[in-house]
Amino acid sequence: MTSLIRTATVAIFLASAGSAQALVPLEQNRGIVAGFYAIGLADEIRKNCPSISPRWVRAYNYLKSLENYARNAGYSDAEIESLTKNKAAKERLRAEIRADLAKRGATPGNPEGYCIAGREEIAKDSTAGRLITE
Repeated sequence: MTSLIRTATVAIFLASAGSAQALVPLEQNRGIVAGFYAIGLADEIRKNCPSISPRWVRAYNYLKSLENYARNAGYSDAEIESLTKNKAAKERLRAEIRADLAKRGATPGNPEGYCIAGREEIAKDSTAGRLITE
């Protein structure tokens, strides 16, 4: 009977260990990347369209919710801080946002393109759209 209990305990342990997945690096977590993309998109729009303003409190609260999401997913404070200070990751994301905006007609020297993109985001009530106002 004791060996049966040991075997069952080992089987349960191995099953639970197999179901736990290793965390992907935080900068590859889809939820985090999507969140930072929305923040960056809203920021690019508000910086380049004079009629669109940021919703600072909402943006701050959204950023804090991303931190909580990361902690709840199992990432450490050190991993979160490391990502927020990762200049290369920020530049990659910024380049992606700018390329996407350029496809939509929002290019440097064309504030109306940014305003159109901003109004579109606001109209579709996207995450980025909820972080800005006109």
